[in-house]
Amino acid sequence: MSKRFFACWLVLTGTLCAERLELVLPTENYHLFSAESEKFYMYVDRTFEGQTSKPWEGGAFGYTRSPIRVGGQVVMTRFHEGIDIAPVKRDKAGNPLDLVMSIAKGKVVHTSNVSGRSNYGKYAVVEHDWENSKVYSLYAHLAEITARVGDPVNAGSVLGRMGYTGAGLNRTRAHVHLEIALLMSENYEGWHKTYFGSANYHGNFNGMNLAGVDVAAFFLEHKANPDLKLSEFILSRPVQFKVAIPAGNEEPEFLVRHPWMKRGDVPGAVSWEIGFAATGHPVSFTPSIRPISQAVVSHIRPSEIPQRWLTRGLLTGAGQQTSLSSGGKQMLKLVLDDFPKID
Repeated sequence: MSKRFFACWLVLTGTLCAERLELVLPTENYHLFSAESEKFYMYVDRTFEGQTSKPWEGGAFGYTRSPIRVGGQVVMTRFHEGIDIAPVKRDKAGNPLDLVMSIAKGKVVHTSNVSGRSNYGKYAVVEHDWENSKVYSLYAHLAEITARVGDPVNAGSVLGRMGYTGAGLNRTRAHVHLEIALLMSENYEGWHKTYFGSANYHGNFNGMNLAGVDVAAFFLEHKANPDLKLSEFILSRPVQFKVAIPAGNEEPEFLVRHPWMKRGDVPGAVSWEIGFAATGHPVSFTPSIRPISQAVVSHIRPSEIPQRWLTRGLLTGAGQQTSLSSGGKQMLKLVLDDFPKID
């Protein structure tokens, strides 16, 4: 019996079987899958210790920007939550001509056509239903958006055209910034109002409420294994730190929306231990019988580099004295919906 036939048999016998994910890159730049990464990523302009450079690595996902020297090591301190894909077509004036397409089947849920309202410039967000969970892809710095909220899209459906709208960009460094992200809270407006005085023009699709995963690594691993699920990919990510919290009467709303993050069942559990990737997004929720009165950092991945540089500033201190920073506490409240709601 073939694997695919067996999968269909499972459906017939009442066992849920997820369809294989059709995933495409958002532009005609396919060099992610070649040995020429410098042709895929848009470089950044960098000056470090008196030397100027244009490293393509600055357009990759993760801690790729703002180097400092710590104890003889060069440490990148600025986190880049997506990937910057360079254009393959330009007009005579140097403007990019590349169309930007949805990476998978879904629905357009947000468009921002006023470039000054976000560092993303003009951007669009598509909602995908993967494994009975909502996942979001974001496409930023567009010159124009042709899709509208509510539009159904397939893998390869055109959303707009590449540009250089947003903070710190020019025509030379035009690119599309792509993210695959999880929604931190469905009540973001209340959290934003609690901690920020600025207007929120983007509802739940404010970039601060979208926790990006390693999109390039997911594309590469999915190409190698087309049956790979995003849940499997996320669960395989290294845990940078864990936070133990008291358990309430109900499961955290984030876990309800992403039930595949739950690790085991423990009768009589009175707390949760939440695992976080270095990027700051949750990776796992593990029930525990350990009594906890307040949130505490219960585990960190050892490193000679101060944890604040490895966790987007979510942790402070060193060694066993590590604790959540003020930003870390705010992030945890967002994940747990622990803030006043706005009707």
